[in-house]
Amino acid sequence: MKKHTSARRAPKTERADLYQQVTDKIVAALEKGTAPWRKPWRAAQKRAGNCLPANATTGKAYSGINIPLLWMAAEERGFSSDRWLTFRQAQLAGGHVRPGETCSLAVIFKPFEVQAEDKQGAKLTNDDGNPVMESRTMLRPLQLFNTQQCDGLPAALSGEPATLMTEEEAETVSVPVMNRVMEIVNASGVAVNFLEQNRAYYRPVVDQIVMPTSGQFFTEADYWSTLLHELVHASGHQKRLNREGITLSTRKFGDPVYAFEELIAEMGSAFLCAELGVYGEVQHESYVSGWLKALKEDKRELFRACRQAREASEFLLTLTTDSQALSTASKVA
Repeated sequence: MKKHTSARRAPKTERADLYQQVTDKIVAALEKGTAPWRKPWRAAQKRAGNCLPANATTGKAYSGINIPLLWMAAEERGFSSDRWLTFRQAQLAGGHVRPGETCSLAVIFKPFEVQAEDKQGAKLTNDDGNPVMESRTMLRPLQLFNTQQCDGLPAALSGEPATLMTEEEAETVSVPVMNRVMEIVNASGVAVNFLEQNRAYYRPVVDQIVMPTSGQFFTEADYWSTLLHELVHASGHQKRLNREGITLSTRKFGDPVYAFEELIAEMGSAFLCAELGVYGEVQHESYVSGWLKALKEDKRELFRACRQAREASEFLLTLTTDSQALSTASKVA
């Protein structure tokens, strides 16, 4: 039987700076006016349900920086599938990557321990003479192929054909999705107030989201995606995830901490919307210049924002009405 060997993973480079490589990709997209974490919203054909990228063999969704990386790869290369796997996983599943196909970049974090050192570089030990260890993380490339680049995969791995939504369906939100969002709001304990005004915001001092009325939004989906954005901000309250961008009393518009918190909320709400199936828009172009400045100055900033955005979205999704007191001020206007 002929072996398929001409599809290959990317060659290894000498200690490639993955932090810089990934950051450069995101910066390039932002400079072109494209926020890479908005991929499902830009797609011409919108799919019903969850559209987070996931591993085809395990079914587990990718997280953190891998979400925008794989969304970007799917859009650039015209894949409609959000299922990915490694070269080896395709073989073990009984299929293969087609000859000539190339991989898409994702990353994996490998934890390891090293002996701690003092400021002079001397190795530290405890009172018993044993080495004092500290945790570190190593970033490694993860080379993935989309299932549409493969042949011979079992149908269960290839996935069912996507159910596409009409533009009208994408602009609305189903009753089950509305109920799920309101369940999250109620379980969070955040109060929601509605006013005739032109902006939505979260007030940490009183733990309250202030929203325009639903009729002020262009679409129903815009309303719900904006509410989810503000919920991500609320997840940073000191009694929840205790995030500096929310708890710092001196923060103000224009500060790096403020811009970083907005990046977390932007990505966190995108992850929530993708998981829940909400295709609304939250306009935050005014922050892009601040994001670009921060990403160019620190190649690890993006990774920190993605990690905290995913933490926020997962925190909110795992809330139940039994976990916190119900909010009495979260009725839809």
